[in-house]
Amino acid sequence: MTPDFEPITGRYLRCEIAGVPHRVYVEEAGSGIPLLCLHTAGSDGRQWRHLLNDEEVTRHFRVIAFDMPYHGKSNPPETWQGEEYRLTTKSYTDTIRAVSGALGLDRPVVMGCSIGGRIVLNLAIDHAAEFRALVGLEAADFQQPWYDTTWLHRPDVHGGEACAALVSGLIAPGGPDAARRETLWHYMQGGPGIFKGDLYFYRVDGDLRPRIGAIDTAICPLFLLTGEYDFSCSPDDTIRTAQSIAGAEVTVMERLGHFPMSENPAQFRSYILPVLEKIRHLEGETR
Repeated sequence: MTPDFEPITGRYLRCEIAGVPHRVYVEEAGSGIPLLCLHTAGSDGRQWRHLLNDEEVTRHFRVIAFDMPYHGKSNPPETWQGEEYRLTTKSYTDTIRAVSGALGLDRPVVMGCSIGGRIVLNLAIDHAAEFRALVGLEAADFQQPWYDTTWLHRPDVHGGEACAALVSGLIAPGGPDAARRETLWHYMQGGPGIFKGDLYFYRVDGDLRPRIGAIDTAICPLFLLTGEYDFSCSPDDTIRTAQSIAGAEVTVMERLGHFPMSENPAQFRSYILPVLEKIRHLEGETR
């Protein structure tokens, strides 16, 4: 019998992030325009497996998903001594640029969801010329926190189950049951305190409201897509953000919530394929 392997290659990338050696797990598939995908807080790159397996996407895009340090198969750096993990705007931006540089990517497209969508906005503010296009899923310059993060790292609470419970309501109703369970399973497997540390960026350090007007979509096109059932980053949050960004394209995705690429891949596909086709046409990159 011939093994039925998926067309995804997984490897460890050795790179320095802010001068510190890291070992980052990277999966990729396809060829063409580099498309670097950023997972949500407390999860990992498995959220992108459907996009990595989509031949219509990988025919034109080299799709790359990596696990942030401390997430999934990417360990903390060897210098870590057990101190509390806190993601910041600077450390997140440094990580993305370090991974892109170590992979030798030429002006990649970056697509991020949730915290990944928020950091995409920061990339557009400070590093737009480095990217061909930016795609923010469930992205806004700020959302008022609606949750208590103290429950996410306590010795008397199962952290993974608490994390999954917190985000379970953000998944739209009516999607595939298996995809919903898989999305939550990723959260159940997160390291102690990692989801809470990611939310430090989301709640405290990543407020971009004073700076969002600096985005110039003439330098780098920006696409914002948000699920209609997302109450963490609501469509109103995304639309409000886009009103300060001339030229940003906004789409509200029907029947989707906060994790579109993993909670209902087929529905998400109907929205992301036209965006990717627009990106291909930006510089006449059709073949």
